[in-house]
Amino acid sequence: MSYSLSMIPEYYSVLDALSTRLTDNGIIGVADFYVQSEIDFRSRNYIGGEINRHCMWISRVFWRTWFEVDRVGLEAARRDYLEYRFGTIITFNARCHLLGLRIPFYVWIGCPRESVASTEKLRQLNAAVTNTPFLSALDEQQKELVFTSEKAVDVRSKAYDSAVVNLAASLPLPSTWYQEHHWRIWFDDTLQKHRQFNDKYIYAFTWEDVKVDSRILKLNEDDVVLAISSAGDNILAYALESPKQIHAVDLNPAQNHLLELKLAAFAALPYEDVWRMFGKGKHADFRHLLITKLSPHLSSLAFQYWLQHGPATFSTSGSGLYHTGGSQHALKIIDWLFSVLNLKGEVIRLCNAQTLAEQREIWQRGLRRVILSRLLSWCVVSNTRWLWKALGVPNAQRQIIEKDYAHAELLRQTLASSPSPEMMSLGSPILSEQRDPLRRAESFSTLNGDNSSFTNDESIHNYGSGRAIWSYVVDTLDPVANHTLLSCQNHYYLLTLLGHYTRQCHPEYLTPQAHRKLSRANAFNNVRVHTDDVADVIERMQPQSLTVAVVMDSMDWFEEGDVKAQAEVRRQVQLLFRALRTGGRLLLRSAGSTPWYLQIFEQSGFKPKRVNTRTPGSCVDRVNMYRSTWICTKVLPRTHSALTDLSLGDGALKGEL
Repeated sequence: MSYSLSMIPEYYSVLDALSTRLTDNGIIGVADFYVQSEIDFRSRNYIGGEINRHCMWISRVFWRTWFEVDRVGLEAARRDYLEYRFGTIITFNARCHLLGLRIPFYVWIGCPRESVASTEKLRQLNAAVTNTPFLSALDEQQKELVFTSEKAVDVRSKAYDSAVVNLAASLPLPSTWYQEHHWRIWFDDTLQKHRQFNDKYIYAFTWEDVKVDSRILKLNEDDVVLAISSAGDNILAYALESPKQIHAVDLNPAQNHLLELKLAAFAALPYEDVWRMFGKGKHADFRHLLITKLSPHLSSLAFQYWLQHGPATFSTSGSGLYHTGGSQHALKIIDWLFSVLNLKGEVIRLCNAQTLAEQREIWQRGLRRVILSRLLSWCVVSNTRWLWKALGVPNAQRQIIEKDYAHAELLRQTLASSPSPEMMSLGSPILSEQRDPLRRAESFSTLNGDNSSFTNDESIHNYGSGRAIWSYVVDTLDPVANHTLLSCQNHYYLLTLLGHYTRQCHPEYLTPQAHRKLSRANAFNNVRVHTDDVADVIERMQPQSLTVAVVMDSMDWFEEGDVKAQAEVRRQVQLLFRALRTGGRLLLRSAGSTPWYLQIFEQSGFKPKRVNTRTPGSCVDRVNMYRSTWICTKVLPRTHSALTDLSLGDGALKGEL
């Protein structure tokens, strides 16, 4: 119906008639002018998103009056009844520019609202979200139920609950139920916890070395994995290993929009288009591809998001995908400094260096003094607001870094002032900067009987946030420049310097071989994308249904001294324990050597083992951003009594680079 619904006087009866004549797998499309206030559609979960839908009052008055001259009705009831009578598959709102004026119009595609509204179908989709045995019964590969030691319980996702409420009220289901793919799980996008991100993602690329993760986790076809979505690179890496199911979780809707775009690109585009979008970060025909190729594979919300932001993000005249998001600010200021100091040529030479010796020389003679400048660190990087907005480092994680630094400095000073044989024996590791800072802290704690002086806020403050952050950045970047070759081994830092990947150095999911695997039909049928808190997602999962959980550094985001934060950590850990099978593993990273919340993991029935420790001068992986990596294994009964250190140290990179 092209610009005709607004011209039909008796539109109710027309839409009623169309709804009865549409087959179960039929679709209906409408493009028309409209005006509407947000009051008309607020809190409706079945309209497929509301980006750009609201019209200002002057626009509503002017255009409705203007069109009524030609007996064209723009009243909100026409579109409202259309969305009520059918299920919404995908829709968007835009403005037609004519002689300097902006006329609101919409494009809407729908289907019979009863097409998926059977009890069996709803339960089947709910099972895919909650890992109930019903999903295993439908599994075409195994054709068998998998029973756990705990009795299966009736678990319902929020999406299922929303569908039940809508059906009880004789309303269409939320639009995600009508999608071609059921990757994206419905979420309430009107909640403040989602809107706090202002429709912006923080990470345009993932800062975890998936090769090291793969070596640690050794995923197989029986694994059910839960992981933080981030920019989606890690989810694609896990998909290449073909586990039974992957649950991607992120509270930020925009992060999941980015993941969904990547899934759609592999489902719909040839390799060269995927490379341009996510290798170069630019594509001249992005809008055309979005509308003609990608839209059938995207949820309505994700389509609206990328229709609004995608053309500028992927524009060939702009900076590209990887200079967007919160992390763009850090990259832009570094790029600006290189330009001002005439070091652009050095950056190119560093990225093209063919040997480590050549790379080290370039790093030491110019770039290091800019990137690791104390002035830059104290004025910019150590700023709390900057750390969060530009680098995604919350205040709680900054406190962990500062506390570890203060511990090490206090211990070093104590040993220097009291060089007794006993202290020198226990503290000798401190005098070498190549030793584990955890051992220094433990030695000092042993000598003093407790670590009360460590937790004194005044002592931590005395060492300064600037010095702590600067020291942490030095321990991060120096080993990367000295031990990993950016031009062919380390695409993480190559991307930050160039703003794009190269054909020689890029993530595995951007190889032609990976594209062949991920572009197969149903390649992502095992992926579910949840937009919610980790705790809220796993609370609605079948007990003992997960085998692997990867929570990255999310636990660092909780402040140690905050009672509410501690309670939330304990709740989240207990829920993870409930969701994981006995022997299931949880992988986490931390900016601290021994984060405070590990005690809660141990008390809740996990056995924590440190599998990586970053010491000054060492490079634990190609990112080298975190001080420690831990595997927490669910054990029954709890027979362990202490944290286990299985640190791989410098050996973490052997055989990987």
